[in-house]
Amino acid sequence: MTTSFSTPSATGSPVRLSAVSAADQPDVTPALEELYRGFESELLVPLWTEIGDLMPAHPRSRAVPHLWRWERLRELAAQAGEIVPVGRGGERRAIALANPALGGRPFATPTLWAAIQYLMPGEDAPEHRHTQHAFRFVVEGEGVWTVVGRDPVAMRRGDFLPQAGWNMHAHHNATSQPMAWIDGLDIPFQYTSESQFFEFGRDEISDAERITPDRSRSERLWGHPGLRPVAATVDAPGTPLLAYRWEHTDRALIDQLALEKEGFGGTVEPGHAAVRFTDPSNGTDVLPTIRAEVHRVVRGAETAPVRETGSSVYQVFDGSGTVTVGDTSWSVTRGDLFVVPSWQPLSVRSEAGSTDSDSGALDLFRFSDSPIFEALRLDRTHVEGTTRS
Repeated sequence: MTTSFSTPSATGSPVRLSAVSAADQPDVTPALEELYRGFESELLVPLWTEIGDLMPAHPRSRAVPHLWRWERLRELAAQAGEIVPVGRGGERRAIALANPALGGRPFATPTLWAAIQYLMPGEDAPEHRHTQHAFRFVVEGEGVWTVVGRDPVAMRRGDFLPQAGWNMHAHHNATSQPMAWIDGLDIPFQYTSESQFFEFGRDEISDAERITPDRSRSERLWGHPGLRPVAATVDAPGTPLLAYRWEHTDRALIDQLALEKEGFGGTVEPGHAAVRFTDPSNGTDVLPTIRAEVHRVVRGAETAPVRETGSSVYQVFDGSGTVTVGDTSWSVTRGDLFVVPSWQPLSVRSEAGSTDSDSGALDLFRFSDSPIFEALRLDRTHVEGTTRS
């Protein structure tokens, strides 16, 4: 590299250029040195010193593959529950995953935020709203209700609860037990693009919002497969359905694998079923910047290595197996979270069985930034060893 942006040059400019002798660089001469000093003083950077970094042959993510163990996350969250209050200011007892290559920022990838959130018995997380699109996914427990637009929505194991940006929302724990779940947001993307807004809501929710209905109003209106309410309109930039229940997700995965056994296909590859959560009003992704899926890999099956532009965060919902991201492999069990950076190959081998999985398979919840890349026509996928892309 011949350019530095960290140490000011003699002119006081943050741009610092060094002439180097290399096959793809101009000859080092006093004239070149003088030219570079002129560039520095005017805050200019020539492309010929940067093209290898700015225009690489393939994506080189700033993030790295990393694994967080659920058992340890939950233990630390429980400790925080005893000593860190939830209230106005701190807002949420949410503990973010910090990718080790992103300088200590609370970012799982350059575009995605993932955190464990923990709510103690009887606690309320106060109402607020933000432009960041968000969801909650429950790997264990129940008893917390999220209240979105004054609509109480139950949170139970396996449920996926998306929430488009700029919706007022709060949480309350109606039980005598603490509960943990994961939050996913596009905070890093909006932070980098300098587009985020935030606003406080009410300090307390009403008694009417503390009810604990089995189905939310959004589910009663939008939660009927293949049916759209004629009179309903969609105001938010995302799905109007606030809860996608595990029973439906599980049934879809079971049916895919059953159809495969009967010779009718329907799976991604042998032994690998997958479903994507979609907006019932238009069939697109549930959120403008986030895609969410659940994958089921039967015991003994191994997925083909796949590279994709954009990044993903996975949580093991059930079962066990071996995950390989790039040159890194881990044994994973229920609740563990891991990151797949852009263009790093991912493959999964299921070692799940009846002793560690309700389904007898390895179930993975995945969220990614794919909608951003598709909207910008920057999406690309390569499945190693096949012609599939």
